[in-house]
Amino acid sequence: MDWSRLPSLAALRAFDALARHGSHSAAARELNVTHAAVAQHLRKLEDHFGESLAARDGHQMRLTETGAELAVALAEGFDRISEGVTTILDRSTIRPVTVTMTPSFAESWLIPRLGRFWSEHPDIELRLVPSMTLSDLRRDGIDVAIRFGDGDWPGVDVEPLDVSRFVVIAAPGYTKARRLEDLRDLSQWDWYFSEAAREQRIWGAAVGVDFAKVGATEMPNNSMVLSAVRNGLGLSIQSRALVEPDLSSGQLVSLHEGDAAGLGYHIVTRPTVLSPGARTFRTWLRRSAGQK
Repeated sequence: MDWSRLPSLAALRAFDALARHGSHSAAARELNVTHAAVAQHLRKLEDHFGESLAARDGHQMRLTETGAELAVALAEGFDRISEGVTTILDRSTIRPVTVTMTPSFAESWLIPRLGRFWSEHPDIELRLVPSMTLSDLRRDGIDVAIRFGDGDWPGVDVEPLDVSRFVVIAAPGYTKARRLEDLRDLSQWDWYFSEAAREQRIWGAAVGVDFAKVGATEMPNNSMVLSAVRNGLGLSIQSRALVEPDLSSGQLVSLHEGDAAGLGYHIVTRPTVLSPGARTFRTWLRRSAGQK
């Protein structure tokens, strides 16, 4: 297409409105511009085509043969544009909201709460993508990501979901101690960590254990770590948000609770307009985490 041969889109819109309404005033009201602006657009189009497109007939504007031909072409073109835009918007409204998060977050925090989301929003379909891999939101078609860290990720919109405190956990029968201080030499106990969870080592320093020197059993994912601890194999350090259900039920006990050192879960989205479903899900996440 040779764009240099086309008149301005503003002028074409003005003429389309003029052709439909038959008057400068009505066209100006639709476009929220002045009567003079519509008249000026008409003059520019007539200069562009080198012939008259409309003439006054009493209080109305009558299209010339060329003007009528242009009006038909514009009506068809704008209708096609409107149809395409509407199709895309409708698809964005009804398509599933794709959400990625770590498997442990999905298992321990999100899944137990999803029933409430679906009861409130039965029309919104979620596609959950549990993954240890850091997704490229645009490339992978991700609407919402839930990531753990300090929130310093360039190129995306980030807001805290839950800057949770951390807890040292154990099964009730693993030790009679109910405080970390009662364990005395922490390096003598069995510790379980996830291979991908650097925060557990940061929190270890906060309780006086250097896990660069003290051995810990590493497992492929945090779900396996929690399973090992629930079955009385050892200790772990976890975000309280992940183990809250286990602490409430008594399946796990907390021996120590500390500050998260700036680490926590965050809602991450692309810096573009979210679909209605994605916006609704993000709002629900904030509310479920105790935010407004």
